[in-house]
Amino acid sequence: MDNVKFTLNNQTYSNNNNILLGIINDLNQIINSSHENLTIKRISDVITKMNFIINENKKNMELIMNQFSKLENKFDQLNQNLKINKINNYQELKFDNVRYIGQVANGLREGKGIEYYNSGNRYEGDFRNDKKEGKGIYYYKSGSKYEGDWKNNKAEGKGIYYFNNGNRYEGDWKNDISEGKGILYYNNGDIYEGDWKNDKKEGRGIYYYNNGDREMGDYHNGKKLGKHVMLTKNGEIKINNY
Repeated sequence: MDNVKFTLNNQTYSNNNNILLGIINDLNQIINSSHENLTIKRISDVITKMNFIINENKKNMELIMNQFSKLENKFDQLNQNLKINKINNYQELKFDNVRYIGQVANGLREGKGIEYYNSGNRYEGDFRNDKKEGKGIYYYKSGSKYEGDWKNNKAEGKGIYYFNNGNRYEGDWKNDISEGKGILYYNNGDIYEGDWKNDKKEGRGIYYYNNGDREMGDYHNGKKLGKHVMLTKNGEIKINNY
């Protein structure tokens, strides 16, 4: 952090630590003062100092966050290198929109490997007959990721999708979409458990609210449908129509 100078009432502070000490001293005097005009002036001085140090810290925080982002990228790259080194007899293949590093058989992707896409997405996992098949993790540039079963280049079987907003889906997948039985954990503590089709709630399900209530009924196209039975945390039973 660069040294900065700040002058107030003929008093010069050379850095943020000195400014903080000055603020603490002023606060003590304000608390112990019975002189209204002095107190008002002191409070005004403290506000000025605090605004200054907040603005300075904003500049420093931007620098820190920028450096932290670079550090995260460096860590991710080193982590990728370690994963690559763990793959036995790996080779590198390049295609139009993707770079593959992993095991190869007869010129085809076969075994363990990593695919880097031009979009910024990445897949790590199993390959069979030149396609994603077996167990694997697909990382999206947005921060979301899918971890689970793959078949014929598609998410299929059992898998977990981590949304970048904190939500999480665990359950069945078919042809790259959530379909079958699954549980959606919301970032606010709510939970839906039930049937899914075409990436949406479809069929019978139970919705658990974070306040302890729970509601059972049918869903269509992601929305509640018909009569739902709600059991409150207090043991009351209610019928809701949708």
